[in-house]
Amino acid sequence: MSDTPPPPSCARCSAVWQKSGTTNCWSNPDNRPGRPADCPSSAHGDIVASSFDEYRGESDDARLARVAARVEGLCYRKMTGSDAVVARWTRVEDTIALAKLMGWSKVGIATCIGLLDETRQLATILEAQGLEPVSVCCKAGSIDKLELGLDESDKVRPGTFEPACNPVAQAEVLNRCGTHMNIIVGLCVGHDMLFTKHSAAPVTTLVCKDRVTGHNPVAVLYGQNFYFKRLQKMPIDIPEGEE
Repeated sequence: MSDTPPPPSCARCSAVWQKSGTTNCWSNPDNRPGRPADCPSSAHGDIVASSFDEYRGESDDARLARVAARVEGLCYRKMTGSDAVVARWTRVEDTIALAKLMGWSKVGIATCIGLLDETRQLATILEAQGLEPVSVCCKAGSIDKLELGLDESDKVRPGTFEPACNPVAQAEVLNRCGTHMNIIVGLCVGHDMLFTKHSAAPVTTLVCKDRVTGHNPVAVLYGQNFYFKRLQKMPIDIPEGEE
């Protein structure tokens, strides 16, 4: 019999939440729903426990975890005369608060070329808040995709000059600039992974690219009962070909 614990599937606890209004990990210890067999708190309890031990220490990760928890609390405020709470800060405000509480001043922005205006607006806000923005566009270097071994048919507009994205350069340029944290603004899927992998500073995402939903990818999840039901019914048609 294998000693490997089952992989977690916390998504299943959506049903528990719908039934009980809470889950095991979001309840008072005296009144909790039971844990499913694949709950990471049980099946991977050693990892969970050692992570909390790390947060109690004095490492950079521990400090970031504690400051992030503080920002989460600051994001909400109580309604007068009620036990209800409402969110008061946007993601931009959360990001600024985190930077300031961490003592970070130089903020890198890895931006998609299609979001340069939004990046300019973000840079203006960061400057007004006393931070130092440094922005690098995804098309740095401006070489045609053909030079990476792609075919004309792989381009958005075959037969035209189409520059390749360069997320590794974005990361390394910001590393050289000595940024304290970096923000992703609309990088493509995969390019965001490469940027995060090569970034020396911690990375957060402000804009997650979704060309169809106006960069609001969660809309697909909200639309499962109607517009995007097809994603549960039929596979995505992806042409076969070499990498």
